[in-house]
Amino acid sequence: MEIVKRYRWWLLAGLLLLVIVVAWSFSAKEQTELEVEAEVKRTDFTAVVVSSGELIAKNSENIDGPEGLRQVGIWQVKIQDLIAEGTVVEEGEYVAALDQTEISGKIKDTGAELEKAESQFLQAKLDTTLTLRAARDEIVNMEFNLKQKQLTLEQSRFEPPAIIRQAELDLEKIQRDMIQIRDNYLVKKQQAEAKMAEAGANLQQIKNKMDNLQRVFGEFTIKAPKSGMVIYMREWGGQKKKVGSTISPWDPAVATLPDLRYMLSKTYVNEVDIRKLSVNQMVSIGLDAFPELKLKGKVTQVANVGEQKGNTDSKVFEVVIEVLETDTNVRPGMTTSNRIFTNTVKDTLIMPLEAIFNQDSVSFVYYKNGLSIEKRQVLLGDANENEVIVVAGLAEGDKVLLTEPTGLKEQKIVMLPTDKSKPLAKARP
Repeated sequence: MEIVKRYRWWLLAGLLLLVIVVAWSFSAKEQTELEVEAEVKRTDFTAVVVSSGELIAKNSENIDGPEGLRQVGIWQVKIQDLIAEGTVVEEGEYVAALDQTEISGKIKDTGAELEKAESQFLQAKLDTTLTLRAARDEIVNMEFNLKQKQLTLEQSRFEPPAIIRQAELDLEKIQRDMIQIRDNYLVKKQQAEAKMAEAGANLQQIKNKMDNLQRVFGEFTIKAPKSGMVIYMREWGGQKKKVGSTISPWDPAVATLPDLRYMLSKTYVNEVDIRKLSVNQMVSIGLDAFPELKLKGKVTQVANVGEQKGNTDSKVFEVVIEVLETDTNVRPGMTTSNRIFTNTVKDTLIMPLEAIFNQDSVSFVYYKNGLSIEKRQVLLGDANENEVIVVAGLAEGDKVLLTEPTGLKEQKIVMLPTDKSKPLAKARP
């Protein structure tokens, strides 16, 4: 019985010791995990601005819809069919088709107008023929009467003076009538010519209208102006054109044929980082579609005026980067990751960005001094996506924590001396 009791006590003591060991193990492990540290290093530092963008062709030729939409009174037309983006086409091959409903209606209406105009022109021609024929017959009859009166006058020369005088008056009247009839004929002829010209002009105008409509109608089937890869154009809102999108006389492009030999990466940089950028800065360009591919680039344009993107209030500035290398995998529209190298500092102190904390606009680190930890103010310089330059507050080899330790949040920050004659950072021996 005594042995059993002793055995129980030893068992309880062993279990208690095991619990203590396990608890200590987990506590030590948790403490180790919480106190992930990094070392302040002295090395060369490159400041980088990172932004995502999109590949576009430096040179391209648009695939446009009909040129004469405005001339035929069509202000917008829908894309009815469109070949797949990325299709390689030869010059003259089919690319897209536009909705023909409106132009077909206009051709039908113009056809009716053309028939009416042709009928009016033919009627004017017949009226002119009949009118001028009647006028010429009247002139012929009057000339016959004139000859009769002249003959009567000649035959009356042996008659009494009164008869001769009457014959003379009749001849004079016929002569005046003849002049008037000839003048009337000229007027009628001019009127007929004007009427014919008006009818002819109206007919020609409608014919021209029909010709334009038929020419534009033929262009509703859009073909490639040259060989290349078809890339959809973007609308004003940034979305790519597709079946159902519209084109207009002011925005007739359906797609584009880019020159894949020369590409650009268009990106937008926030107003905080834009001051760091300038033309001719080198860029490392990555492609989301091919993470292993890196291309060299160079900044060629930096916008002076910002713009708003999306529903945010922040301003961004357009930056254009020329791709200096070519690759068969590169395609317009691909998403790019642009690392723009803005500044290089030789032989300087750096540490991870994760080690920086802020309190009341003061930047500080959790500095590990042996077994103790203190909150220490630091002055910082340029930063990239991973590291930051240490201007003052730390020395090479100093250890800083990357996570906030438990229980030190309310600790007072050790501020840097304000007297410039004192050293800002303690150098390690």
